[in-house]
Formats: sequence, C-alpha cells, structure tokens
Amino acid sequence: MKRQNVEELKPVEVNRVEEWEVEKILNKRKVRGVMKYLVYWKRFIVENNTWEKEEDLENIKKRIAEFKRRMNTEVRQ
Repeated sequence: MKRQNVEELKPVEVNRVEEWEVEKILNKRKVRGVMKYLVYWKRFIVENNTWEKEEDLENIKKRIAEFKRRMNTEVRQ
C-alpha cells in the first residue's frame, strides 16, 4: 500500500478559513435524503477520498457542476 506523508500537505485559505483543495468529484449518492459526493483531494492519494455532504462543499460549486456535466455526457453515450 502506498503511504503518504501527511505532514507535507497543508490546507489552502479560502475566505480566511483553512480548507483542503478538491481535485475532482468522482461520484455521488443519496443517503437518507442527503446528497453526498465522493471527493478526490488535491495532493492526496486515492485512499484518502471521502464522501462529503453537498452542503459542506459550498466553495466548489463549479467542480460539482463539472461533475454533473461529465455524468450527463457519459449517460448519453
């Protein structure tokens, strides 16, 4: 298993709050009525992907829109 030195990773500052950067949205699912997205974090390895509530991803609406467009394109093919 590939290990990652977490000490080298640092959050970015968004509106004076430290946050981790999202590289890509990989998937979505609804759990008990709550939409969640599978997040691939920038500079992290795949094992660090996490499911995050849509409401907690307020600063990355553009990435979510890109994901939805990509999914719509794949469904049509």
